[in-house]
Amino acid sequence: MSLSLKQQRPSGATAVIPLNPRRERLRFADFSFTRTPSGQCSAEVSLEWDSVIYVGRAIGQSSPLGDFRVAAEAALRALEDFAKDAMHFELLGVKHVRAFDANLLIVSVAVREDSQLTRLVGCYLADNDTRRGAAMAVLNATNRVLGNHIATR
Repeated sequence: MSLSLKQQRPSGATAVIPLNPRRERLRFADFSFTRTPSGQCSAEVSLEWDSVIYVGRAIGQSSPLGDFRVAAEAALRALEDFAKDAMHFELLGVKHVRAFDANLLIVSVAVREDSQLTRLVGCYLADNDTRRGAAMAVLNATNRVLGNHIATR
């Protein structure tokens, strides 16, 4: 008797797809960034979960590094809006690096949950909009702890 390690699907069989798959991540809904003639800038990040929009805003002094920081802070405020008082986020740093002929945004974030402090790092390869890339790097840094938070809600 020989055993085949290769499983075959009967002809006509189709894959089973759940009708109501549960999402494990927030959806990045929108990003806007404005700069005023006086040198100030503001960013707004919108995230969606179960048809509810969570918004974060930040303002600050416009500069090459300041723009990234304001965009990242707006993303953190949107995350706090979603998590309510269960999680608190702090931006430790943001860095723009030119690597592999592309713009790479790297962020360092601290998250406090149930009196436990965790440091996270995230990055995003930003082709065009590097300020949006800073916000996306925040989401990449926090997606695992947010996934755990969502799973226990």
